[in-house]
Amino acid sequence: MTMVLTLDLATEHDTARLGRALSAVLRAGDTLLLEGSIGAGKSHLARAFIRARLGAAEDVPSPTFTLVQTYPGPPDIWHADLYRLTHPDEVRELGLDDAFATAICLIEWPDRLGPHLPTNPIRLRLTTQGDGRSATLTFERPGFAACLTAALRTEIAVDFIETAGWADADRAPLAGDASARRYARLSRADATAILMDAPPGQADSVADFVEIDRHLLSLNLSAPRILAEDTAQGFLLLEDLGDLVFPNLIAANPALEVALYRGATDVLTHLQAQPPAPDLSNLSAQDWAEAAAIAIDWYSGIREGRTEFVTALAQTLKIHADGPRVMILRDYHAENLLWLPERAGLARVGLLDFQLAQLGQPGYDLVSLLQDARRDVPPAIETAMIHYFVNANGLDLAAFHTAYSVLGAQRALRILGIFARLCLKDEKPRYLRLIPRVWGHLDRNLSDPALCDLRAICRKLLPEPTAATLQKLEDKCGAFR
Repeated sequence: MTMVLTLDLATEHDTARLGRALSAVLRAGDTLLLEGSIGAGKSHLARAFIRARLGAAEDVPSPTFTLVQTYPGPPDIWHADLYRLTHPDEVRELGLDDAFATAICLIEWPDRLGPHLPTNPIRLRLTTQGDGRSATLTFERPGFAACLTAALRTEIAVDFIETAGWADADRAPLAGDASARRYARLSRADATAILMDAPPGQADSVADFVEIDRHLLSLNLSAPRILAEDTAQGFLLLEDLGDLVFPNLIAANPALEVALYRGATDVLTHLQAQPPAPDLSNLSAQDWAEAAAIAIDWYSGIREGRTEFVTALAQTLKIHADGPRVMILRDYHAENLLWLPERAGLARVGLLDFQLAQLGQPGYDLVSLLQDARRDVPPAIETAMIHYFVNANGLDLAAFHTAYSVLGAQRALRILGIFARLCLKDEKPRYLRLIPRVWGHLDRNLSDPALCDLRAICRKLLPEPTAATLQKLEDKCGAFR
């Protein structure tokens, strides 16, 4: 099947970047047919392609008069300008027929090939568009568009790093999360920094991260300082807060666990006592219930009961967890928290992954912290931190317990759906192994008497995550991609 990809190239640099990206994805036996009028940028793109593979200092003369320039590989690169050909049969004299099978061939003026076109070439037409140009690629290779898009993203990242003054830094990828964001640590002799690569168009934008980051810093909390930013392209260069994430630190020294969770709870008390960042979304109980219905949509699939489920959850939230709002960070759990022992007070807790902050209930982030989908928090610590938070904020313990259970149920339901979707849609089955823990949180929250109606509906609609249930989900991994 023929596929088409169109890219805007506003500057000469963008054209060269496309050439470099293509150099990363083309392989032996590939032919790139470069189409466009004189001055469209064909030679400029080809020169960038060749230099990316052979080195920036490589001399790349135009083949206008020689017709073909070759560069040793592996694989060899043949760069041909066929403008001066008078008949397609001259192609045989140039040796292009053999090169098509073994080399990477860049062909300008490919219409001169006549019947000697290679099999399944990649066509790239450059046309003028305003002060820049547009590139239209036509191809049949499955996965080519995704590979080229990823290579372009890498090239844009390199440009950002160079502009930020870190061109000489080594780059090492860091473990990602369930989102499309990627992270890397940049290291040079005098410093380190963290590169955040968040492609535009995602629900959690770089602009949101910047806004919340600056708000947290204004409250003297330890969000990473922003060293450089390109919000349009989705890149940030951040202060490196280190590697002492809570789970790793606790594994190395279990005696620290209580102190770490107390410090994280203190941060919530401080955050919620301050005015929130401006323009945060403020969802209704109905909105929160609809968000949790992802458990019906992806985990259970029994959509006949969806309306009943949403109605029951919305009503439960309205009655028990729909009071005055505070700022919540939403993904406030151990893997997004670091310990910074060289700092003092609240600043010892480093904060990550807060760009989805919004207005919500005081107990929501505490639930996120203590009912962690990725690790077991000891029940004694959960109980102690609930009491600690309640006392620090002057709350009624019984009412807070009920609100905590309701919010915990909503969050667990939503996570069930997210983890199932990550498998079924995004081909990430590893999240299925976390579902039994989340189910345990849900079961415990639903045991609160105030949630008896919701519990009955959940038991009717949601299958217990037995080995057979999880296997059924895994067998469909990627089926809805």
